[in-house]
Amino acid sequence: MNNLPETGFVKLKQILGDPTAIPPIPAIIPVSKTTWWEGIRDGRYPKPVKLSERTTAWRVQDIYKLIESI
Repeated sequence: MNNLPETGFVKLKQILGDPTAIPPIPAIIPVSKTTWWEGIRDGRYPKPVKLSERTTAWRVQDIYKLIESI
């Protein structure tokens, strides 16, 4: 399945993809950043974890649960 690790954390670009990266990162959840953050506020998407002042990530287990529920 996709490029997600089995455990740990992933950043937003790993979830939503980044076509400008070299090589391009395919989207796991194909929505815009705005839709993603609105979904977090609405409770549709998992809440992030602050790893440091400037680093926000999501638990891989939470992303797998989201994929299974879709």
